[in-house]
Amino acid sequence: MKIKVIYKNSKTILNKGTGFLSGYTHSLNPYTGCSFACSYCYVRQMPVSLFRKEEWGSWVDIKENAATVLEKELTRSKNKGQVTIFMSSSTDPYQPIEYKVKLTRSLLEVMVHNQPDFLFVQTRSPLVKRDIDLLKELKEKVRVSMTVETDLDEIRKYFSPFAPPIGARIKTLEELVKAGIPTQATIAPILPSSEDFPSMLSGIVNRVCIDDFMMGDGSGGKRTTRLGIEQKYTQLNLEEWYSPEAYLLVYERFKKYFLEDRIFISKVGFEP
Repeated sequence: MKIKVIYKNSKTILNKGTGFLSGYTHSLNPYTGCSFACSYCYVRQMPVSLFRKEEWGSWVDIKENAATVLEKELTRSKNKGQVTIFMSSSTDPYQPIEYKVKLTRSLLEVMVHNQPDFLFVQTRSPLVKRDIDLLKELKEKVRVSMTVETDLDEIRKYFSPFAPPIGARIKTLEELVKAGIPTQATIAPILPSSEDFPSMLSGIVNRVCIDDFMMGDGSGGKRTTRLGIEQKYTQLNLEEWYSPEAYLLVYERFKKYFLEDRIFISKVGFEP
């Protein structure tokens, strides 16, 4: 897919944490749009996508002045109280364009020298390991959450063909943990997986978060329904995985390998 890239200046970069992210004071999105273009992405049904009238995944806006704006807003916000940041809520901060422009890295550089109380980095990209040097500087004030929806790459290809391979994400988890960076594996949204999935992750991380379409799309599953994701499960003859109870199967499997207080369900797994 050819990606249309537009450079823009933003008046603000820190947005108030609300709804699913109400546990955070702010969310931070270095980019608008995401070229990973996952078929189930709830942002497809949000105004930022619907009003654009271009296919989600075909365009990315780069907030080129983001680091300068962050420096000012972060200082101002810290003067008012605690600052906890979720990066990112409606884009992947390490999507392919980040290789070139290093915008997310510039934001981390700001936060290393002007540290928030906590930073949560949500991604599905192995590129995050490039910034291990900066993440280490934040010590216990950061957690990297690597999305690993399934252990079956053929399933990943079906639902999100432009997203990084599962094997590369698993390897990145290993490198993050080895570097001493607080890390979790996030099975969100849960996709069909094998019984070996929990044992694979248990040898790498000690913390996982499990979420599904119904709990995690911000609308009780309505956005996902409008995207027609259920039909994709039907085509695979895996309808049982598209159910409000499906996450319980995954949860029970993970309980065999993880302590129960290390398995988080939906929103609590993303909290500071």
